[in-house]
Amino acid sequence: MDNLKIAVVGAGVVGATTAVELQKLFRNANVHIIADKFDIQTTSDVAAGVFRPGTSFAGPNEDITRKWIIDSYNYWDDIKNTREASKAGVAEISGYIFSSTHPGIVRNHYIEKLVPVYRAATEDELSLCPGNWKYGSFFTTLLTSCSLYLPWAYANFRNAGGRTIQKEIGSLSSFGAEYDVVVNCTGLGAKYLCNDYKLVPIRGQVLKVEAPWLKTFFYGDYDTYIVPGFDSVTLGGCRQYDSYDCAINRYDGLAIKERCETLVPSLRGAKIITQRVGLRPHRDPVRVEKDVHNRVKIVHNYGHGGYGVTTAPGTARYACSLVRELLLGNSKL
Repeated sequence: MDNLKIAVVGAGVVGATTAVELQKLFRNANVHIIADKFDIQTTSDVAAGVFRPGTSFAGPNEDITRKWIIDSYNYWDDIKNTREASKAGVAEISGYIFSSTHPGIVRNHYIEKLVPVYRAATEDELSLCPGNWKYGSFFTTLLTSCSLYLPWAYANFRNAGGRTIQKEIGSLSSFGAEYDVVVNCTGLGAKYLCNDYKLVPIRGQVLKVEAPWLKTFFYGDYDTYIVPGFDSVTLGGCRQYDSYDCAINRYDGLAIKERCETLVPSLRGAKIITQRVGLRPHRDPVRVEKDVHNRVKIVHNYGHGGYGVTTAPGTARYACSLVRELLLGNSKL
């Protein structure tokens, strides 16, 4: 496939990972990442980055969903085991999830047998944090910091001959004259580019604080989480369905701070570095499928909700296989 040109539209963790995977699959192709936002401007950069897919995360069927998750874990784990791990922002991390309401909350059928350790918390461990915790799990998983991973992925992409182009995206069809295939990784932008009304924002807000003594993550009820990263600790969070508000809300910030400090009292007095807001692009199911619009060959890869960092590699590899099918003419649309 000589002189092949592929456009990846969207530069978050899904777009960047998809572009890198396309370069591996199509060695001689010209692959371009085209987006209006890069690096810290993307929703991906707000994420805490713990590999922990939600139990409601869903692709088109159970088998494909599990394959996405397994492929993703192996992708991040492979990076973790290289010398590039610290540059890429990938590390192993352990921690707890506690609940006072239901045992199902602390279980995760997607990763219980995938990660190195996933077990019930002991009675002593349930008393590690203040609160009436009845149920808990301890597990070891992976952490990906997009503030490190995205620049690393862009650099690898450019070193392999790829180009990044910053521009406003008016329509996917506009790329048809120049590119053989367009891969749509625009996240929430796909709502308007594709008139996809299944796609809704779920607003999230987090605080980044200085707490270098914390090495363990903690999850509690009411979407409370504390995740140590490479250069800060992320405190969260909130999930506000169908909210487009990108402004920092002081009341959300105060509530997050209070919940996290109640869960881990040593956080009281930790210096706040910044607060961030992101709109998670939620779709049920996540859309990774082939399409042809105005004779333009398109592969969609969006709608990951709050699990874009977790599942980007798996959906990227699946999207790459669909690109190959479109190019070979094996397209059942």
